[in-house]
Amino acid sequence: MLNLIWIAFFLVGFLAALAQALQGDLDVFTRVLAGLFDTARTGFEVALGLTGVMSLWLGIMKIGERGGLIQLLGRALAPFFRRIFPDIPAGHPAGGSIVMNFSANLLGLDNAATPLGLKAMRELQEINPQKDTASNAMIMFLVLNTAGITLIPTSVIAIRQTLAIRQGLAGFNAADIFLPTLLATFVSFTAGLIAVALWQRINLLNRAVLLSFAAFLGVAGGLYAWLGRMPAERMAQMTGLLGSGLIVTIIALFIAVAAWRRVNAYEAFVEGAKEGFGVAVQIIPYLIAMLAAISVFRTTGGMDYLIGGIGALVAALGLNADFVPALPVGLMKTLSGSGARGLMIDVMTAYGVDSFQGRLAAIIQGSTETTFYVLAVYFGSVNITRTRYALACGLIADAAGLAGAILIAYGFYH
Repeated sequence: MLNLIWIAFFLVGFLAALAQALQGDLDVFTRVLAGLFDTARTGFEVALGLTGVMSLWLGIMKIGERGGLIQLLGRALAPFFRRIFPDIPAGHPAGGSIVMNFSANLLGLDNAATPLGLKAMRELQEINPQKDTASNAMIMFLVLNTAGITLIPTSVIAIRQTLAIRQGLAGFNAADIFLPTLLATFVSFTAGLIAVALWQRINLLNRAVLLSFAAFLGVAGGLYAWLGRMPAERMAQMTGLLGSGLIVTIIALFIAVAAWRRVNAYEAFVEGAKEGFGVAVQIIPYLIAMLAAISVFRTTGGMDYLIGGIGALVAALGLNADFVPALPVGLMKTLSGSGARGLMIDVMTAYGVDSFQGRLAAIIQGSTETTFYVLAVYFGSVNITRTRYALACGLIADAAGLAGAILIAYGFYH
């Protein structure tokens, strides 16, 4: 499916550009070509920028492995992970890496989550019997990553606060989208989990899974009760402290435990960091391939045509169309995180950060993930070419998350 969509992006984009050229737009192919060159450069720069971060986190993870804390984390969550990852052997390092990746995603720390996720993929590839084909465990892991469950949308709150000051909104609560965003991302995560579980025939109606969901809802409710009473600026500070402070504490704990167990932490770090460069270089072709196709689709107006068609359909059905201006954020988020962020800011600027459309755009941005980017980078890092049903389940999670975000926003703000 990924191959078919990649081809469709190029061919649909080409046909749209050809139609525009025949209508008198003589610069359209120049824009397409410039976009292709720009995205090729961007893909390389993203991979190059990832090298340092990859080296840092793979080094830290190696210290955690040598000290035994990664294995301890894996055992702590073993009841839940055994149910949804039945193919991962008990005590395998992949379990700990997956735990760390999910923890970073929960706290909205993308810079930490990506290298940890790439490490998990490399470890899952070790137990993958068909090295060019995505295993069941890989698909479950990636779909849950694309669902992108996040407790605290820190970056979205910060952007809203900045725009509110520019728009002269006194006493504006930039964090008022906290609970709706949490609910929307939970819908996306649950939909992705159910979609893959049905495909892989995994029974989710068991004590371990239900208790894990209850624990998550309890933590989320506790965070909301604690943070919800704070002023917006104070809440933004506390969320930043919570996320960054927890990660720094984990790093310090890894090093302290390694020292206590007489592990050479420095050598372990260097050994793990050496892997970072190879992983970053390996993803470049996959990343550029996906970014190039997305660029052609965007530059030729494919996204605009799609949004226009949806808007016309909603109007023809006589439904409330207030959500349509924010819809491009959700559709773009599956393709490009930075593109979706730009569209979110555009919606907030055009309609107001305190408008229904502005709030919905923020909820969508905070509750969905860049599915095509994640699949291209993660599968590319281990040379997986046959992705099976990973994209289908990822898009199901995205669609559920987008629909959930719209319905939740109507329930809260409309």
